Amino acid sequence: MNLIESFKMATSTLVANKMRSSLTMLGIIIGNASVITMVGVGQGAKNLASEQFESLGPNVIFVVPGSEEERRTTFNTPKTLVWSDAIAIAEQVPSINEVAPELSGNQLITYRNSNANEQVVGTTPEYLTVRSFQIAQGRFFSDVDVQRNQKVIVLGAEIAEKFFPRQSPLGKKVRVKNTNLEVIGVLETKGAFLGNNQDRNVYVPLTTMANQIVGETSPYGTGIGLISIAAKDEQSIRAARLQIENLLRLRHQIVGQDDFSVRTQQDVLQIVGTITSGLTVLLAAIAGISLLVGGIGVMNIMLVAVTERTKEIGLRKAIGAKSGDILWQFLIEATILSAAGGVIGTVIGITGIIIVGAVSPLAPTISPVAIVLAVGVSGAIGLTFGVFPAKAAAKLDPIVALRSI
Repeated sequence: MNLIESFKMATSTLVANKMRSSLTMLGIIIGNASVITMVGVGQGAKNLASEQFESLGPNVIFVVPGSEEERRTTFNTPKTLVWSDAIAIAEQVPSINEVAPELSGNQLITYRNSNANEQVVGTTPEYLTVRSFQIAQGRFFSDVDVQRNQKVIVLGAEIAEKFFPRQSPLGKKVRVKNTNLEVIGVLETKGAFLGNNQDRNVYVPLTTMANQIVGETSPYGTGIGLISIAAKDEQSIRAARLQIENLLRLRHQIVGQDDFSVRTQQDVLQIVGTITSGLTVLLAAIAGISLLVGGIGVMNIMLVAVTERTKEIGLRKAIGAKSGDILWQFLIEATILSAAGGVIGTVIGITGIIIVGAVSPLAPTISPVAIVLAVGVSGAIGLTFGVFPAKAAAKLDPIVALRSI
């Protein structure tokens, strides 16, 4: 019997036992769908992180207070950076364009009967350029507003909609902590960044944040939580980083470990990429276990099929079928089951990716490599786990088999 005849016989046998064939494929279907979906979701998470970092602005460098060890072991943000550090960077580092110091914290924001506990960011006018924000209404605060400690505020798009759903917020007074501030602008939608919804933030002059809200008496000595810096171009990032580190070491008179950290977008994105890639591999490995379980299921069902089809095997051998013919038929059946389960699982996995993309902010991608790998592995699993039952059927003694008729 040639392979074509074995294939036809295997197909007809599987079609004749639809329920058994469906249950045999179930583990393979679940395994394939899980692998493809998990890889797609993991890639989507990586893409989302990349998009969020790119939305921060081009060629941004971040300076954060405290050493790596301090930030790991201390709950509160170390106060090792001050506003004058940001001013010195702006004046003495030639490889940068703009510097935006930030002092932020959650505060109660109130307008009439509405209130929200959101992040208030005290900063300077350069923040708009460094972080690539756009004004939707009104204006951002100016250097004059910062110098005069003006009681003005710029709202994120979502918080503006919450407080002023059917009216312009410009000129209205909102209360932050115990200070009344005039709304002078509303930012365009920016979206979330690492869990922080930037559209719910509000922005005030750094001096107003320090003096009126936080209660600092010396603005230039105010502790800064973050300094965002825009390098001139991508080629200038490395030079700017070195210049910033050397300047701050001189200003802080550091001889040992730095009391600050300088990070570029690529540094942070690489860390996030490593984490998401690791999670993707972990999820894919867990899903891959389903494929292994599915392969064991194929073997078990095929062993049961050998027992059930003892009479058929005996009759075929009695009329001249060789052991190799029986072996190939059972191998082909196992491979067809696994390959069909792989195809169905692929369709379900792709559907799952599309659904996840529709109901979440992730943009999962359909990975051709994952599809080919999953289907190939499922076929190989069927072939591998089908060998033992096929050999058992091929070695069956025809006289013993016929005795059961």
